[in-house]
Amino acid sequence: MKIYRFVHAGKPSVGVADGDRIIRHSGSDAMTLGDATSDSVPLADAELLAPVTPSKIVAVGRNYAEHARELGNEAPSEPIIFLKPPSAVLDPAGTIVRPPQSQRVDFEGELAIVIGKTARNISRDDWRSVVLGFTCANDVTARDLQKKDVQFTRGKSFDTFLPLGPCIETDLDPAALSLRTRVNGETKQNGNTHDMVFGCGTIIEFITAVMTLHPGDVILTGTPSGVGPLNAGDRVEVEIEGIGVLSNQVS
Repeated sequence: MKIYRFVHAGKPSVGVADGDRIIRHSGSDAMTLGDATSDSVPLADAELLAPVTPSKIVAVGRNYAEHARELGNEAPSEPIIFLKPPSAVLDPAGTIVRPPQSQRVDFEGELAIVIGKTARNISRDDWRSVVLGFTCANDVTARDLQKKDVQFTRGKSFDTFLPLGPCIETDLDPAALSLRTRVNGETKQNGNTHDMVFGCGTIIEFITAVMTLHPGDVILTGTPSGVGPLNAGDRVEVEIEGIGVLSNQVS
C-alpha cells in the first residue's frame, strides 16, 4: 500500500494509491489514515507533500562500506547516528536551496524507515512491529562544512536538506532494494540495500536503546557510494525499487 499526503483543489489530504489515482481517506496523516472515502483524485494532479511530519530524524552514517571508504573512513563496528531537524524536511518537487555558507552541497540518496508505533528498547527480531513503511530520502549535506566542523550537525541541518517522498510504501522487504540517484538524468549512485553494513533490525534496536521513537519519526539508513555535488539548476532524483522516484530541483 502506497500512502500519500497531498493537496488537491486547496484541500490537504491523505490517501492511498489505486493505479494512477489516489483514494482520499478520512484521516489527517499516514498515522491516522482513517477510512477510504468515495473521493479520488488523479495522482498527476495532486500536489504531493512530504509523507510524514516527524518529531525527529535519526540518520545512520557510513552504513555502506564503499561510501565510508570514498570519504576516507572504514566501515564502523556499530551504527553511527546523528540527528537532522524536522525543519530540514522538504516536499517532493520542492526546491533544495544551497546555502551561502557552503561551496559544496552533496546529494545522498537513502532508504528511509517511517516509524508507526512508539518504540523503546525494540529487539532486532521485532523491528517490523514498530514500522509503518518506507520512503525515499535525500540526506543533502554541506560537505565542506561537515569537514570543517568535524561533526554533522551544521552541514546536515539547513532548511530543505531532507527531501522525503513521494509516498510511504507499507508492503516492502527492504533487504535487497535497488537504490539509484540521478543528477540531470545521469546515474551517480547505483546501490542496493543488501550492501548496508547494519540492517534495519540492528539499526532500530540500536537507536531505540538510546531514545524513544514516536509515530512519524524517520530513520535514514545510509547512502551508497557515488555521492557528489549539486549545482544551481540541477535536478536530482532518488529512485528506490518498490517505492518510486523523489525528484527535486536545486537553486
